[in-house]
Amino acid sequence: MEATATCKYLRKTARKARLVADELRGKKVGQALSLLEFGIRKTVAKDFSKVVKSAVANLQNKNAEAHIDVDELVIKDIQVGVGPTLKRFRPRAQGRAYRILKRMCHIKVTVSN
Repeated sequence: MEATATCKYLRKTARKARLVADELRGKKVGQALSLLEFGIRKTVAKDFSKVVKSAVANLQNKNAEAHIDVDELVIKDIQVGVGPTLKRFRPRAQGRAYRILKRMCHIKVTVSN
């Protein structure tokens, strides 16, 4: 049994989110959640924690009649994709403009037992 959860249009860069995703891939859910809370010092770790908890809840709701042990669940797959980029401009010297790119990402977590 497996379930997925996604977080779209997260205002963090995909490059920074992939650093956290690489740490979590293949770990058990309990170990991953404790690592996200205490071990990883990135701001995107809080968002990953929400998505992992959502995937576990999706699996429990999907199979309501079967008892699912959360300690047995494994993070099967984590994908971090690039989202749309907001383009903003700042004024610079001599009438020029400087482009600022505010990047987004999409996170998809698959949990299985």
